[in-house]
Amino acid sequence: MNTAIPATAESAPAGQSPAQRAFRTAKMCVGVYGALSAAVLLTVVVLAATGHEVTSFMWGRSAGVLASAAVTYWLTVLAARGARWAYLRVRVISVVMPVVIVAIDLIPGALPAWFIAMQAVCALAIGATAFIVNGSELRAAFPKGR
Repeated sequence: MNTAIPATAESAPAGQSPAQRAFRTAKMCVGVYGALSAAVLLTVVVLAATGHEVTSFMWGRSAGVLASAAVTYWLTVLAARGARWAYLRVRVISVVMPVVIVAIDLIPGALPAWFIAMQAVCALAIGATAFIVNGSELRAAFPKGR
């Protein structure tokens, strides 16, 4: 059941609660995560098209991270509309994905340095989202038992 995010502060600009501002920032961070993920995949495509060595692991990894960005953005939009279930999933994804990205990047010899660097920047973008969605404004907007 979707409900509007309640306004929780009197000092918020007209029609915009702290929760709505936090979601706007979270959507921007997830959008940056998606744009960076698309850049990684595009780089893989260009390298493959120009005859450079690109592994199937790089293809799958870059496509998977881009897919996770799309799903995370969709869930963030639903959460901003009041879907608690979507909010909880964004909280989990935003914490787990940076750890997974970095852990896989640390596998010795699996990926080239340029790929690791680009993926690390992606991890920073989605990691920033974790701080926002786990902040007090959004936790207050989605109390347990609601």
